[in-house]
Amino acid sequence: MSPSTAPLVTELPLDEQLAAIARKVELEQRITDEECLLLFEKASLSFVGSLANQIRERKHGDTTYFNRNFHIEPTNVCIYSCHFCSYSRLYAHRDEGWELSQEQMLDIVRSYDGKPVTEVHIVGGVHPKMNLEFFAELMRKIRAHRPDLHIKGFTAVELDYMFRKAKMTTAEGMKYLHEAGLDSMPGGGAEIFHPEVRAKICDDKVDGEGWLSIHEAAHREGMSTNATMLYGHVENYSHRVDHMSKLRALQDRTSGFNTFIPLKFRNKQNDMSNVDESTLVEDMKMYAIARIYLDNFPHLKAYWPMLGRQNAQLTLSFGVNDIDGTIDDTTKIYSMAGSEEQTPSMNTAQLVTLIKQARRRPVERGTLYNVIRDYNEIDLKEIESNPLLN
Repeated sequence: MSPSTAPLVTELPLDEQLAAIARKVELEQRITDEECLLLFEKASLSFVGSLANQIRERKHGDTTYFNRNFHIEPTNVCIYSCHFCSYSRLYAHRDEGWELSQEQMLDIVRSYDGKPVTEVHIVGGVHPKMNLEFFAELMRKIRAHRPDLHIKGFTAVELDYMFRKAKMTTAEGMKYLHEAGLDSMPGGGAEIFHPEVRAKICDDKVDGEGWLSIHEAAHREGMSTNATMLYGHVENYSHRVDHMSKLRALQDRTSGFNTFIPLKFRNKQNDMSNVDESTLVEDMKMYAIARIYLDNFPHLKAYWPMLGRQNAQLTLSFGVNDIDGTIDDTTKIYSMAGSEEQTPSMNTAQLVTLIKQARRRPVERGTLYNVIRDYNEIDLKEIESNPLLN
């Protein structure tokens, strides 16, 4: 992607400013922060959707990825009190939450023996008794039991606490966990990086710079990670641009991010129930502009349990090329916050059908986007009847 040095000429009429952005997209030139803000504030959904789809198809054609994964949520007990969170229970009230032992988590892993899942996703609250060594030992046991399973785990928030408690530097901690079996990291805990917003919604956990430094350390350790942004609450458009700008800058340095995942704020059962949720139009615009702005991110993912199946399907026309995984009803983080999917589970046949209905090509991937199987030409009945395919 070649950078453009030409600034946005704000004296021009709006249609000419938007035309200049469209030309940049056509020429594969990078848009500026100012141009990104203009898209949020002034551009129509159809305009940004068209540009985002152009980029998506240039990068991936009709291919839409999914993976077969399951989640382990070790605990929803947490020492932090993020105002947007409907999931966690404060450590002082831990009798209201759950805490899984290593053996209980290994039982979850064993329940997938013989099933063609490729990834276990481990993420939960920050529990003071579940420290670095606890999770290192868990991963060693998972690796010994099923060495082919990709272990993706722990938000930067969890890791920040683990490393500080273990009195390790970030680099030392990442190396230790990597050697114990951690293969990659999810993107949770990013929320909005700007301190003005963070002070209002999550002022007691790792800040934006800390989140970025942990992901950079993972990249330096040779691990891939994902990135997220929680949008649609008290932030404004400039905060969103600032957030993505910091991600784009880190990606320029390391190329360690796989995918960007915008996460829609949900207002049920949390301290921000007075804040209205974003509209569907705003959701689609968020995905589209992320695809246009984050030119150095290979993939853009829609997390279907948070959006709902039909809305996630719609994102495939607004820059998205990944619809996450089968999940198998193993995550509660968004269902507890009031998402459309109260029991988030889809088998492979259902995911393939959803993608094909959007006239896209369903391709199963590994965590690092290695192609496992192209489902485009496989008959639905064959998928449903074959346990290795479904």
